[in-house]
Amino acid sequence: MTSISASFQTLRDRQQCALIPFITAGDPNLETTAEAIRILDRNGADFIELGVPYSDPLADGPVIQAAATRALQNGTKLEQVLEMLHIVIPSLKAPIILFTYYNPILHRGIKSFLAQIATAGVQGLVVPDLPLEEAEELIQTAASFGIEVILLVAPTSSRDRIEAIAHQSQGFIYLVSVTGVTGIRAQIQDRVKYLLTDLRSVTDKPIGVGFGISGPEQAHQVKEWGADAVIVGSAFVKRLAEGSPNEGLQAVEELCQELKAAITPVSLQQVVSAK
Repeated sequence: MTSISASFQTLRDRQQCALIPFITAGDPNLETTAEAIRILDRNGADFIELGVPYSDPLADGPVIQAAATRALQNGTKLEQVLEMLHIVIPSLKAPIILFTYYNPILHRGIKSFLAQIATAGVQGLVVPDLPLEEAEELIQTAASFGIEVILLVAPTSSRDRIEAIAHQSQGFIYLVSVTGVTGIRAQIQDRVKYLLTDLRSVTDKPIGVGFGISGPEQAHQVKEWGADAVIVGSAFVKRLAEGSPNEGLQAVEELCQELKAAITPVSLQQVVSAK
């Protein structure tokens, strides 16, 4: 199974920007989550970020918070999510990145938690409330299981902190495009362009931009600014929740195709279409 770092290197060699959709596990149910993952994998997702529902999701905006609440009300638990992934992951091309808060990890014990998700086939981990100063143990232990811990850089981060996060982050660096929580926004702020430049000056690791990207135009803009990956969450979660599960899955498929086309060079699209 190819690591996140190796997958990014392959994409860079092809001069491709990665698409990373996010969905919440268990919303509306785990069967639909499994099918959504398969659909995303077939329709251009290079990596898939899967949120584990949590009762106090501080970094999430209203759309993802509502999805997590629905999933928890349905009785979704981490063990069930991992059982589902254990079945689904062997058929995927896209590596799975798990998004979870730190408290559930501590509750289970760092090593035990990592062993569980590694057995399921998870290859990456995002923990939005994990302070850099407390990340070393998780990063080192995760590496022993072949899991890369991806750290977030906030728009308000100082130069010194950006350098420290860039040094520690594994797989890629998650650049948060806005101050605040996740959510759909009308436009991406120009300062993302300058944040990307600042990061490029201190690291050659891949950079993914997330929080606030909701459509093809924004995805294309971020790619043109030099991002290695575009991360889209609330827009996928919202579409999956609308209408029946089948209607939600169709909407997710269409959005994935639109976003992938927006960040794929026309020359490469023609090659793919010709095959």
